[in-house]
Amino acid sequence: MRLLNSLAVSMVFPLASCAVGPSTSGDAGFGASPALPAPESSMIPMVNIAPVQARPDGFLPTAPAGFLVTEFAGGLAHPRWLYTLPNGDVLVAESDAPKEHDEGSGLFGWVRKQVMKRAGSGVPSPDRIVLLRDADGSDVARTQTVFLRDLHSPFGMALIGNRLYVADTDALLRFDYVPGATQIASPGVKLADLPAGPINHHWTKNILADRSGKHLFITVGSNSNAGENGVGAEGGRARILVFDIDTGYVRPYTTGLRNPNGLAWQPESGALWAAVNERDDLGNNLVPDYMTAVKDGAFYGFPYSYYGQHIDTRVKPQRPDLVAKAIAPDYALGNHTASLGLVFYDRTLFPAHYRGGAFVGQHGSWNRKPHSGYKVVFVPFVDGKPAGTPEDFLSGFLMVDGHAVGRPVGVALDAHGALLVADDVGNADWRVAPRDKAKTAGITPAGK
Repeated sequence: MRLLNSLAVSMVFPLASCAVGPSTSGDAGFGASPALPAPESSMIPMVNIAPVQARPDGFLPTAPAGFLVTEFAGGLAHPRWLYTLPNGDVLVAESDAPKEHDEGSGLFGWVRKQVMKRAGSGVPSPDRIVLLRDADGSDVARTQTVFLRDLHSPFGMALIGNRLYVADTDALLRFDYVPGATQIASPGVKLADLPAGPINHHWTKNILADRSGKHLFITVGSNSNAGENGVGAEGGRARILVFDIDTGYVRPYTTGLRNPNGLAWQPESGALWAAVNERDDLGNNLVPDYMTAVKDGAFYGFPYSYYGQHIDTRVKPQRPDLVAKAIAPDYALGNHTASLGLVFYDRTLFPAHYRGGAFVGQHGSWNRKPHSGYKVVFVPFVDGKPAGTPEDFLSGFLMVDGHAVGRPVGVALDAHGALLVADDVGNADWRVAPRDKAKTAGITPAGK
């Protein structure tokens, strides 16, 4: 076993020196018409981890001039996703990949798991949802309570009336919710099975209710990077589902999305938008992650093509009939940025520049040199469409020595219109508000 471990470790750490593509920061993979270079290949996958380390005392992420960053809640356990309740309480899904996740099996699975641990992932999943409450109006969650426990890699949350819907990695659940309650002790009801199984490559499942409260949209990631587990393993995957709450009927809404996560309604157009992670191992500058307005019945290419009809020759057999239908997404968010969180700004606390625009949580690359992501970006919108290049909004998580002290994931707006950011490496939720409108009376978080 010691020899096996030594071999595996020797395989992990030299990989960063085997980068595909130039070691420059040049990344044209942004905007409505990103530049897509020719694909590159290598016998050795690109790995360039930003190893995690504890943040220095007094650390705060960097926001634009005029904004104040505070630690809304600290001492969390791998917080991934956020949801604000009508009374101002904030729910946090503390979660990671389930034990049966495929990336922990076999020699190469073990190696990959060690790499992910260096990046702050691969921890045992806390499998719970925590409630954060700003009880004294200080803009700090001085109350933290376990709201739901014994879940199975939970992620998405949605409240409709007095029923709370939660997406575990393998099931859609419903719980009775009492306004103001700090925990739910009653068992939930399973409404539908969600694709999981022994591979379950992209395990997160997000949900979003429509405006009628009659449907839930559910994200389901692919079972591979680019079909290497066989096309059969992608059955029911790489798509957004729509669930009819009255009948329990589930159907595909949009397909061919490699790994959709963030879901949000654009306030001007009313369109449903999704943040999507694209495939790896085609080079430093391919393929850009993106956000796009998703349409009922549309196909976005996975696994056969990327960014519209660019064929991925690694996928066999091909489906030219499906590629001919593949739609190019609306807006590129950079290569390998791991863009996960998505929320549109529909409040009035921030300056007018931010109204209608999108905040995107970029978890950060593990396979690009130099690193990309590790921040929250803002994309301006005009008349319901992206208008301009992404702007860094919350950054500073990467240290000059290449270590990471935080990785943003979920983003949400609190009851006052401030931005909340889940940081699963810093084990914190950050709050960003205009400095002249933020309360600063103490920023030390209460423990659980």
